[in-house]
Parts: sequence; C-alpha cells; structure tokens
Amino acid sequence: MSKLSKASESKIPEKVFRGSERKYRRFFEAAKDGILILDAKTGQITDVNPFLVNLLGYSYSELLGMRLWEIGPFKDIKESKRALVELQEKDYIRYESLPLETKDGRSIPVEFVSNVYGLNKGKKVIQCNIRDITKRKEGEDALRRSVEEYRFFFQSNLAGNYVATPDGKIIACNSAFATMFGFTSIEAALELNIASLYPDSRDRQVFVDLIKNHRLVEHTSRELRRPDGSPVYVIENAIGKFNQLGELTEILGYLIDETEHRKNEQQLRQALKMEAVGQLAGGISHDFNNLLGVINGYSEILLGNPEFDEVTRRRLGEILHAGQRAASLTRQLLAFSRKQILQPKVLSLNLVFEGIDNMLRRVIGEQIEVRALLDPNLEAVKADPTQMEQVLLNFCVNARDAMPDGGRITIETANVEVDETFAALHYPMKPGRYARLAVSDTGIGMEKNTLGHIFEPFFTTKGPEKGTGLGLATVYGIVKQSGGYVWAHSEPRQGSTFSVYLPTVGEKTEPREHQSKGRETMRGSETILLVEDAALLRAMTRQLLEERGYTVLEAGDGNEALEIAGGYEATIALLLTDVVLPKISGPSLAESLLQLRPNIKVLYVSGYANVGIIDSDVLKPGTALLQKPFAVEELAKKVRQVLDARQDIVSSL
Repeated sequence: MSKLSKASESKIPEKVFRGSERKYRRFFEAAKDGILILDAKTGQITDVNPFLVNLLGYSYSELLGMRLWEIGPFKDIKESKRALVELQEKDYIRYESLPLETKDGRSIPVEFVSNVYGLNKGKKVIQCNIRDITKRKEGEDALRRSVEEYRFFFQSNLAGNYVATPDGKIIACNSAFATMFGFTSIEAALELNIASLYPDSRDRQVFVDLIKNHRLVEHTSRELRRPDGSPVYVIENAIGKFNQLGELTEILGYLIDETEHRKNEQQLRQALKMEAVGQLAGGISHDFNNLLGVINGYSEILLGNPEFDEVTRRRLGEILHAGQRAASLTRQLLAFSRKQILQPKVLSLNLVFEGIDNMLRRVIGEQIEVRALLDPNLEAVKADPTQMEQVLLNFCVNARDAMPDGGRITIETANVEVDETFAALHYPMKPGRYARLAVSDTGIGMEKNTLGHIFEPFFTTKGPEKGTGLGLATVYGIVKQSGGYVWAHSEPRQGSTFSVYLPTVGEKTEPREHQSKGRETMRGSETILLVEDAALLRAMTRQLLEERGYTVLEAGDGNEALEIAGGYEATIALLLTDVVLPKISGPSLAESLLQLRPNIKVLYVSGYANVGIIDSDVLKPGTALLQKPFAVEELAKKVRQVLDARQDIVSSL
C-alpha cells in the first residue's frame, strides 16, 4: 500500500494520511471476506488479505504476482483477457457466483465484486472483494432439492393434492385430484372452482371458517360431488396460509378417496344384515313348518271324509289352501336363510334354461321377447337344478313385471375369470373361475335406494296382493348356499341386469333323471320307525301312514328310537326321521341303526338343516329327502318310492 501513500502525499497531510492508511490496513487484515488488489494493467495480484490466503490455501508470497485467472474465475486465456479489459473499463462489476480454485484443486463458489481506483501518474488498481458463498449455495441447492422433492411429492402422491384460494379458485392440483373428480387432465381441473364440489355451499363456508379459526382441518370425512353429480367420499386434510395481517390467502389440502372403501363397508353391512335376518327367518320357518304340517295334514284327512257336507268341505279347502300358501312362503324363507338341504348335481346352467324354456315363455307371455345367448363351452357348476330353475324363473317373472307394455328379456351364460380388481369391487367375492348367468330386461329400472333393498325378505315394489317380497330373497339364499354370488345393476328407465356367479368345478355334468312313468301304489303293510320331536306333527304323520296300511313305531328322539329298534323283534323296513333331532341327529341315528339292521331303508324329513349339518355334507347328494311341510299324497308317494327301490339305488332317489 506504499504506492497509495506516495500518490496522496501532495493532497493529504502526512499525519492524516498515515492514520487513514492504518485504519484501512486494520480493516483489510481483519475482514471476513477475501480482498485482493490487482494491477489493472497486468492483472497481477499485488496484495491479498489473510482471509483469502487461508481460503485458497496458498501462502502470501505465492499469491503475489499471480494473475486472477490462475486462481479460477477465468481459466480460459481469451476469456480472462476479455474479463480483465472489462474490469479495467468499468468502475464497478459484480458477479453473483464465480468459482475460485484452491491450491489443492477444490472449487469454491464466491460472490465477486470489483472496484477500480486511480493512483498517481495515471496508474490504476482493481480491488476485488470475494465472499465465500459455499454455505449459501448449499442452502440454495438444498432449497431447490426440497422444492423439487415437494413438487414430485405433490404431483405423484396418490392423495388428491390441491392449492386453492379461500373463494375456491384452484391454483394448483395433482393428477390424483383431477382423476378423483373425473377430469382427463390437470388443466381441466384448474378451471374448476372447488366450492362447486360441495353438495351444499354452506358446507364449504363452514370448512373455510374452520381454517380461518383453527388454521387447519384434519381427518374430516366428507361427501363431495363430481361435476357429473356422482358422489365421492373423501377424508379431507387442509392447512391455511396467512399473510402478515392474519388474512387467509391460500388453502393447501389433500383428499384421500375412500369411495370404494365406503362401498365395501356398505356391502359388508348389507351382508351382515342379511345374515342376521336369515338366521331369524330360518329359526321361525323351522317351527312354523311343523305347525303347518299339522294344519295341512289334518285338513287333507278331513277333506277325505265323505260325511262332511259341501259347505264344510269348501271351508276345509280354504284352510288347506291358506296352509299351502303359508308353506310356500316358509320354503322361500328357508331358501333365503340358506337353511334348506340342497341336492346339488354337477350341471350346466345352459341345461337349467333349456329345461324350463317352454314353461318360461308361457309364464312371460307373448308380448315379451325372450332372447338366449348361451355359451356352448360353458363350464359345469355344482348346484341343485330345481333351485336354479327357481332362480331363473324369479328373475324372469320380475323382468316381466318391470315391462307391462312389453319388451325384451336376454338370458346369457358365459365363463368368467374374476381377478383381484373385480373381486375387490364386488366384496366379498373371491378371485377365481366362475360360470355367469345373467338376466337383463328393458324395463323401468330401479333407483339406487331401491336397489340396495331388493334382496331383503318382504321388500317389494309391487302393489298390494301382487308380491310377497320373497322372490329375490329366495334367489339370494339359493345362490349363497350354492357357494355363489348374485349382483344387480339397474338405473331408472335403463332396465335391470341380475347376474349370478357360481364357481366352476371342472367335472362332467351328470345325466338328467327321468321320472318313472305309470301309477304307483300309495299303500303298504311294512313297519316304519317314525322319529319326530314335534309331538303334534308326529301324531298326524302316524295317522296318515296307518290309514295307508303301515305299522308305525314312533319315537320323540334318537335315543328312544334306538331303544325301540333294539327291542322290536320283527322287521323294520323304513326309518322315517327328521334331520334335526334333540340328543342325536337324524343322520347319526341312521348310521347307528344301520349297524343293528343293515337292510333298513332311510327317508329323511326336514324343515331345514342347521348350518353344521349342511356344511359337513352329512346328507350326501341324492339322499332320500322329503321337505316339510309335505302333503298327504306326497308323503305316501315318497315312502312307497323308498320302500320299493333296490337297496343299491336308494341313495339316488
């Protein structure tokens, strides 16, 4: 700095100059930024402060005489000469970021500021202030990465992210948000006002007020609406952004779509409700069947008495007719509650339709077209053919009633592979191979609320005296008990489609049974062991059998039956037993009795079987079975069939 002193001697008093020089030198030496002095003409370093010496790793003497570009900012010679000219010509230059190179080869980002000062005799120096901005650059890089990560998180998050003004204008949103509300692009969603998604504008205002008062909203369940009106159920989380005056300026939120979760919950609740109703219906039907058996049985007996006049006989006929209608209702309740004993066979659903095609067309009527689209390669399922006919008939009758002015019913069958996605949307369906039976109509259709109740017992949309509300409940029970699933789709004025999915079994279908022709004798002289715990029904059944010539031994439970059989010396030709008995079940009784009397034949009677007996397959397919409540002639015919059958084909009845 001695040259600066000489240049100033004539202008500044020596004492003042020396004092200023010392102050500047103290500042120069203590500065926390790097300072170097360049000869403006040559670009050589003429002075450098300790901070820059330490920063660059050179010694003071090593730096003196070096040119600026040797420590990094302008490595290219042409560039360095151009930069030097620029430094010489401009009094002040500032570079936001330049790289300096340390002695050990490290690059340090610096902020570079230069000032040109004139000295005596026209000589100029350039003072360069150099600030290490490593930490600032690291902070900027970290901020940039943070912004990029936030942008990536915002855009790729599965939740619907958005930024909106308090009045609902969407400033930004991600793809998930756009998809959630049915938009094909983010740009389309940005044209939306988020307030329009709220079914009630007051709900939106309550939400904004909560943000203003509490600054955030967490885990709030809410129903929003797509622009097409369809519901979207979300979990809403949002936080407010406020200015210095405390005014809400933006709302940052994310929405978790739980529409499918809600749908699954509703399906589960519906399934549990149906199960509970089914258990109640099954229990009532069991006891009611026994009472109906007594009512109907004695009505038939009395009708056979020739001593009654015509008026009495007509009244008895009405009693019997009412009892038979009640019996039909209980059978449907048992089907709904899945408490029937099915007699499943390996069959094709195509054959189910073909077996009742003619009858179906007569029932439907000529004003309705019936179209069948049957897959010729349809795989076999295991189901009760009679029950599946009832399923198809119920679907078609409901379709007919939905088209009072005529229309078209389409019956389709197809093989279907249900994947994880489809199963998840149709809880509790499981992935796998199914045969599908679908019945579609072009009728009046149903609203969503109606659709949610159609499989419930006694729910009907038909007028008084036109329906019991048990048709589809029966279908539901039959399909569920057969291991399948049933779904309905309908919209007002768009018709309805009912679809049954039954798991395929990969076996060949069994041949159809042919009904034997010719009149069967309904009387006999054999001994029958009757086991029934309902005393009134047991007494009535005994009377019916004895009137037809049979000898009847009766027991109220399995233990009593074994005791009677053990002490009876003559032949017992038939065990006629209820499936569900106290102490010992009907199948267990039959097994024990067959050990004592190997030639005895067995006919089961049932109003329903409990779930344990059905699920354990105690009653094998084809077992001789008579369903309660039974008619007199039905009992006589079944007893005669079992007694007359060869021992090796009894189980096929």
